[in-house]
Amino acid sequence: MSAEAEDAETPRPLLRVVRGTPDDAELAALTAVIAAAASAGAEPEKPRRRSAWADRSALVRAPHHPGPGAWRASGLPR
Repeated sequence: MSAEAEDAETPRPLLRVVRGTPDDAELAALTAVIAAAASAGAEPEKPRRRSAWADRSALVRAPHHPGPGAWRASGLPR
């Protein structure tokens, strides 16, 4: 039981070198890169493109003027 308690209290290392023998400067550079990547978080989500038919900006456009082809312009998205 005491061995399990000691294992629970001992923190696990954040980084583990699997191959090679890095010096202190290399470990510091690796730690800085990983810390910067972790603090950056996820990339912001790009806004989705709406279809021209679902776009609400068509509701605030200029009024239609009568004339040849006006019926066609009234049903087409800008």
